[in-house]
Amino acid sequence: MKIALIGLGRMGHAIAYRLLKDNHKVLGYDPAVKEIPENLQNFKNLILIKNLKEIISQNLDAIWLMVPAGQTIDKIIQELLKNNLQENSIIIDGGNSYYKDTIKRFNFLKTKNINYMDCGTSGGLLGEKIGFSLMIGGEQNIFEKLEPIFKSIAHKDGYDYMGPTGAGHYVKMVHNGIEYSILQGYAEGFNLLKNNNNFKNLNLEKISKTWQNGSVIRSWILDLAHNIFAKDQELKNISGNIGENKTGQWTLQECKEQNIPMDLLERSLQIREWSRESGGNYATKVVAMLRNAFGGHEIKKN
Repeated sequence: MKIALIGLGRMGHAIAYRLLKDNHKVLGYDPAVKEIPENLQNFKNLILIKNLKEIISQNLDAIWLMVPAGQTIDKIIQELLKNNLQENSIIIDGGNSYYKDTIKRFNFLKTKNINYMDCGTSGGLLGEKIGFSLMIGGEQNIFEKLEPIFKSIAHKDGYDYMGPTGAGHYVKMVHNGIEYSILQGYAEGFNLLKNNNNFKNLNLEKISKTWQNGSVIRSWILDLAHNIFAKDQELKNISGNIGENKTGQWTLQECKEQNIPMDLLERSLQIREWSRESGGNYATKVVAMLRNAFGGHEIKKN
């Protein structure tokens, strides 16, 4: 299939790699990228284009947006429409958009006879190698038409149709809310192991390695924690300031509207806010390091 991929950042160039590896044709566009990323240089099916207008003349199966949620997406959509995007074109939003914004965009584009799909994308920096987890919403017939694209990008059995427009981004939003709580749970446990007054000098590298093998709390996040502790258990030069995107707040807002509690998420968000005000503690340092390990999120230094 032939796909225009708008956005070649950390996730975008990994998605391009997955598509090219399966012999799809990719037109890549990113004004911040002046040359082909190193991981894509050996593929002949990749063309870097200089402006969005070049997309319009192509006979594309889909346009995949891998850009920050919000106004950036609306600007791209408006520019595509201004350049006479063909009717029945398909736009896929693979980023972390708010599901209510996704529904609004779908309804607007429907008046232009343009198809719009939402695809929550998870997998972080490892997704390029093993595939991503894709949570897809929109019209089911469009999903079925584009299934070869999703299959190429995803981990084995790591994609599925979630439901009508907005469902994909809704599921990804809740996924991220769960992520906040999991990270905080690991971090608080390691903080207690590190700083308790009963057993000094417990080795977090050994503990996490032991837990990796057979314990009920083994996970990829624990694997990342082990890698962190193998290099540095003190984290003295790391700030405990934890950043966040909006998905956790959106999930909590949805909980309030639905009267369904997610108390652990709410507390995790409070702790992140406290960390930015105070500099945090050892636990928030662990969360910051884990976010960097799986998603390349910035770590602040002391």
